[in-house]
Amino acid sequence: MAYNRAPEKENNGPEMIERVVYLNRVSKTVKGGRVMKFSALVVVGDGNGTVGYGLGKAAEVSEAILKGIANAKKNLHKVTLSGTTIPHEVTGIYGAGTVLMKPASVGTGVIAGGAVRAVMEAVGITNIRTKCLRSNNPQNVVKATMQGLLSLRGPEQVARIRGKSVEEIIG
Repeated sequence: MAYNRAPEKENNGPEMIERVVYLNRVSKTVKGGRVMKFSALVVVGDGNGTVGYGLGKAAEVSEAILKGIANAKKNLHKVTLSGTTIPHEVTGIYGAGTVLMKPASVGTGVIAGGAVRAVMEAVGITNIRTKCLRSNNPQNVVKATMQGLLSLRGPEQVARIRGKSVEEIIG
């Protein structure tokens, strides 16, 4: 028995910002020739402190991007922010990739390279200064940026860890 019911709309929560950071074509040589495949590094965020990254691999570009987006949405993390910037200076390290991030005053904008800029826009940071040190491999740079952002702590967290009040920490 078939029911004639209007399909329910899927509720995917808040609208997400999706950025393709890097698209790579790889080939494998087999007996019949070369087999081309694609890998896509994607960053997803809500523009309000939540961000994740994912790597998708497939035979077609669009499939690789969709897989990367799905993988990024599975790995979302909340980042501690201080208004439109970060609470303190931090260095993120992953492999040979090192990213230095410094808070900036209002009006500075996002001073960052391609891979770091994509992460910052997805998080919702609008005032920051960054510098990629050592490697500029997009995968390592994105992972180093995420590692740095996840290690940020606000004054409330520091005060709770030290058993003091926020005024004692800031003051």
